[in-house]
Amino acid sequence: MRLATYNVEWFANLFDHQNNLVNDDSWSGRYDVTKRQQIKALGRVFRTINADAIMIIEAPNSGNNQSTKAALENFAAHFNLRQNQALVGFENDTQQEIALLYDPKVMTVQHDPIGFASTELGARNAPRFDSVFKVDLDTDGKPDLVTFSKPPLEVAMQTSTGETFRLIGVHAKSKAPHGAKNEQEEISISIANRRKQLAQCIWIRQRVDTHLANGENVIVMGDFNDGPGLDVYEELFGQSGVEIVLGNNTDKTMNLFDPNAATAFAARIGAMPTTSRFYNHRTKTYLNALLDYIMVSNDISQSLSPHWKIWHPFDHPKCFDKPKLRKALLLASDHFPVTIDFATS
Repeated sequence: MRLATYNVEWFANLFDHQNNLVNDDSWSGRYDVTKRQQIKALGRVFRTINADAIMIIEAPNSGNNQSTKAALENFAAHFNLRQNQALVGFENDTQQEIALLYDPKVMTVQHDPIGFASTELGARNAPRFDSVFKVDLDTDGKPDLVTFSKPPLEVAMQTSTGETFRLIGVHAKSKAPHGAKNEQEEISISIANRRKQLAQCIWIRQRVDTHLANGENVIVMGDFNDGPGLDVYEELFGQSGVEIVLGNNTDKTMNLFDPNAATAFAARIGAMPTTSRFYNHRTKTYLNALLDYIMVSNDISQSLSPHWKIWHPFDHPKCFDKPKLRKALLLASDHFPVTIDFATS
């Protein structure tokens, strides 16, 4: 079985209000990329990775007349993809949904949110992801009330051969200081954003603990907007959100594993895996970062022979050596797909 996570930049811009692809030469939202170019590139990428299910981060919009499910299924029909059914969880108002596009011949899935719906006063013990989480990160005795602008997608998945998995699709809070007018505001916003990102990861980790305690196969996948050394404020909080979700338990069976995260945290300085590529307008150069992960529970990592791949157009030879795929990966998004292959019956 192959699963993937893929953050598709400005996917929503490629559809009209009737959820149909706008396959023309107007601008897509990506710099200097038309809708036609991005759509064609995405079709090539989805066909090539050929995953049984793709957790799409920044999926098309839902709301008013638009439907994430309808848009993705129209996209799949346009390219005759075998992954032709879409699952959506709690909708949000950011025009960046989280959705699973999957092959119904290979699996059955359902949105299966866990936890209770808290009041606006919040709850400390992993409320439902569309609720309010209460946590004190700065130890001032005053708990912070945290919400997800993009609630994680919780999926109960069963393969056609009977194996069951719990998938959690994540798009954690960005730590970029958007809107800062000066250096002081930039510092303040950056610290506040990191605090919220960590709180969201604590919330996710609480949910993971529940599933692991129940002996379930758990896969957490998506864009964490986090990783080692990504900003100068990391040391203020002692650990990253990625480390929190992975876990640091003496009982190793209660931890999650992602080899790219393990490599990056071991390296800290020097070469490390990357899953995204952004243009820095200040330095006029490109910045590569490790933001996208597929974390798996111990039974999966130890028993199902998993293999991870980052479809980076420059770092992976099989992507670089295929010019059409390399170009498609660069046109399609500022993130690159991450896949995991593992054995099933």
